[in-house]
Amino acid sequence: MKKWMLILAAVLAAGAAQAQVKFETRSTDAVREMAVKEGKLVFIDLYASWCPPCKMMERHVFSRKDVGDFMSQRFVAAKYDTDQATGKELMKRYGSGSIPLYLIFDTKGELLGRIQGAMSAEEFMDNVRKVLKR
Repeated sequence: MKKWMLILAAVLAAGAAQAQVKFETRSTDAVREMAVKEGKLVFIDLYASWCPPCKMMERHVFSRKDVGDFMSQRFVAAKYDTDQATGKELMKRYGSGSIPLYLIFDTKGELLGRIQGAMSAEEFMDNVRKVLKR
């Protein structure tokens, strides 16, 4: 019985891991190239490891299957720590000092929109849809 419970738990955990948003950590140029090849836009999550709202978004929004499916259909997603070089540079160029900050770019590198702060999954997807409609 214990063996079956462990197998079931492992299967469920594997399914949950696949359901979440898949974030790249490659260079911004590599992410843009991936987006061009896949015919998608670029989504960037600027976060910090010490940021409670960033952790909340990771746990309660980006871990959801519906959000993962929504994002994978439209974007190549990447995340960069604002305490590291790439994240610092992006924050300096596009940020206003507050994280989490989400940036949406076309494949030419033009900023289409910014979304700032923590929110529910539904509100997050609504905000992304608003940027996409522009």
